[in-house]
Amino acid sequence: MENYPPSTSINTQPYGRNGAGSPATAFGPTITSFVRPEPVPNPQDFVLWSFFNTVFFNAFCLGFIALIFSVKARDCKVLGDLEGARRHGTRAKVLNIICSVLMILTVVTLIVIVVIIFTSVTT
Repeated sequence: MENYPPSTSINTQPYGRNGAGSPATAFGPTITSFVRPEPVPNPQDFVLWSFFNTVFFNAFCLGFIALIFSVKARDCKVLGDLEGARRHGTRAKVLNIICSVLMILTVVTLIVIVVIIFTSVTT
């Protein structure tokens, strides 16, 4: 899958004449080196997180919008547009963070309200 550049051969014999005075030949020792490029990390698309936010807490449709950006990021990744996939994946991540924070704040607020109501009713 990964395309590595071809190996490079370097002739170490000098041009012209060697140290003994006879013409240099091309049959000297060669050095072969393999250059391996740094692996490019695949951008994340956050589809599962977006789906979770869409299904369980779709505050202001942020989960659905995050799901759209996640699908766009996955499509760009399949097509080989890594910069577009990174851009859409980042937008999906930000929307998922906002939606998750709103979900946590809502749950905590509801728990506090239920506790306050329960303690006021029992006293």
